Amino acid sequence: MEDTTLILTGNDVRALLPMARCIDLMADALTALSHGEATVPLRSLMWLPDRSGLLGMMPGHYGPANVMGIKVVSVMPGNHGTRYDAHQGAVLLFETRHGRPLALVDASAITAIRTAAVSGAATRLLAREDAEDLAILGSGTQATTHLEAMTAVRGIRRLRVWSRTAEHARRFAERAVELYDVEARATETAEAAVRDAHVICTTTSSREPVLLGDWIAPGAHINAVGSSVRIARELDAAAVARSRLFVDRKESTLNESGDFLLAKAEGAVTDRHIVAELGDVLLGLAEGRTSAQEITLFESLGLAVEDVVAAHFVSQEARHRGSGSVVLLDDRDA
Repeated sequence: MEDTTLILTGNDVRALLPMARCIDLMADALTALSHGEATVPLRSLMWLPDRSGLLGMMPGHYGPANVMGIKVVSVMPGNHGTRYDAHQGAVLLFETRHGRPLALVDASAITAIRTAAVSGAATRLLAREDAEDLAILGSGTQATTHLEAMTAVRGIRRLRVWSRTAEHARRFAERAVELYDVEARATETAEAAVRDAHVICTTTSSREPVLLGDWIAPGAHINAVGSSVRIARELDAAAVARSRLFVDRKESTLNESGDFLLAKAEGAVTDRHIVAELGDVLLGLAEGRTSAQEITLFESLGLAVEDVVAAHFVSQEARHRGSGSVVLLDDRDA
């Protein structure tokens, strides 16, 4: 079975990758990146001729486990409101000695869990210890996994959720009450959701700001998740300028973050506004929160090393438990 490749579906991933464990894995991934033990080139995008969608390619290498991989995803905004996810694809995992393909893993489930888990790691580091009031902007997959991640790292007691579709926000709040020990309600406006919140997660597909700096309470921590391209933003320039900015990777932020680059283009911030990569804080090379009143912002763009680490973990768990499907791709000697 040494030369076989494991195929793992979304249900396999969800069964094998609990949020609390993934938060620790993502901390390991970001620590390795800052320590020089991981390689993450900038992502590559191929747009369709009519700009209706794109194919994104994200390669990465994780030295501590001797694995490398690539996530390939289609991004189809027109899928919103249909039975198809806006993001679909796979993570292909290889070992680095002979380059054998170890696993082919559903990317939608990996992305949903690992993205929220990275925000969980950031919140564990940067949010106030007494944070208990959570605001989520958005009501889709990332909103769902972010609620799970936030409740895993802080004693969240109250939730306010806003969505452009009010019914979606209402249903999200109802599910939150059923699944978590929180008070939850939908709000009519984004401003009403975030006023006085201790932790704010922006998980929308908006190209224009949904979070304004004037709304943010002193001491809040923000996880900005929805935008990973330079032409889209969820935060206005004031929100970025008011915050101490932490990032998953500085090079990615300077090339891909609409939240940061558009604020920079407006003259609100410079490159020096980036305090540190999250991995540097984990390594003790940079200071995280310095006071109860400051606003901290984590700009999450999503990195291939996160996908590689998550895929490596679930593939190991699957082989141990006998989960997934096994195929022999190179069957010339079979």
